Amino acid sequence: ADVSVEAAHARSLRGLFAMALPGGSVGVHGFPVLATVLFVWDATHIFWVDERAVPASSPDSNFGLADSLWLRKSGASLSSLHPMNADSPDLNGAATAYGDELVRILGKTPRLDLVLLGVGPDGHVASLFPGHRALSEENQFALPIVDAPKPPPRRLTLTLPILANAERVIVMALGSSKTAVMQEALEKSDSQLPVSLVLRHASRPVVLLDEEAGARV
Repeated sequence: ADVSVEAAHARSLRGLFAMALPGGSVGVHGFPVLATVLFVWDATHIFWVDERAVPASSPDSNFGLADSLWLRKSGASLSSLHPMNADSPDLNGAATAYGDELVRILGKTPRLDLVLLGVGPDGHVASLFPGHRALSEENQFALPIVDAPKPPPRRLTLTLPILANAERVIVMALGSSKTAVMQEALEKSDSQLPVSLVLRHASRPVVLLDEEAGARV
């Protein structure tokens, strides 16, 4: 998918372009590429698919990663950036506030134009982990996670409905640790892995695999 084309199409339809970013290896590889795209920043809004309960200065911060590899030098205005307040002591309040921010920018039924997702070796996307009760959320746009099975346990995440409802969903998997889950996601029609659920419900999904992650598909 050509991000510049997606952005131009979204702006022509509704006057703005909204995308949600991950962290991790997808951010490390993807943000320098996004830095080469010319965005119309007064009509662009950047959200995050999830965030760890750490300050923005932490090396574990998804916002911090995007800021250091792309946004700080991009010319983006503060009004274009919508980081998650995941280090708030009130995670419930922070999740509600993030949902309200999505509604403020994108309307009562917010729809993102582009969601970029990485995949964990267990098949998780954002901070939606296999078998977690957060996968069944149907009404809220963002949720607090206090018991993530990998550190840190406290996080904020967008929910499955808003991720899968995006106009375009790009799932990127890199490395041999993702081989098995991507084989299941692409070949098993009843898989309950979070990555499988997103891909199955998305209207226009794109899957990007490196040679190792795609070795069995």
